[in-house]
Amino acid sequence: MASQTQGIQQLLNAEKKASDKVGEARKRKAKRLKQAKDEATDEIEKYRSDREKQFKEFEAKHIGSREGVASKIDADTRNKIDDMNRAVGIRKEPVINEVLQFIYAIKPELHKNYRQ
Repeated sequence: MASQTQGIQQLLNAEKKASDKVGEARKRKAKRLKQAKDEATDEIEKYRSDREKQFKEFEAKHIGSREGVASKIDADTRNKIDDMNRAVGIRKEPVINEVLQFIYAIKPELHKNYRQ
C-alpha cells in the first residue's frame, strides 16, 4: 500500500507541477499579448501622427493655412468693393445728368382722348 500511496503522491506532485507550468505559461502569454498590444498602440499613434503631419504639410502647400485663406478672401472682397466704388464714382455724374435731362425735357401734350 505504501507504494500505491507513494505513486499517488507522485502523480499529485506531477499534476501540481504541470498546473504550475500551465499557469506560468498563461501568465507569460498574457504578458506577451499585453506587450504586443502596447507596441501596436504605440505604432498606430506614431503612424497617425506622421500621417497628420503629412496632411498638414500638404494642406499648407496646396491650400494654405486657414488664416491665409480667410485673409485672401477678405482681400479679394475689399478689392471688388473698391472696384465697384470706383465704377460708381466714374459713372455717377453722367447717369445723374442723363436722368436730369429726362426730367427737364418735359413736353406737355394733350392726351389723344381729350375733346374740346
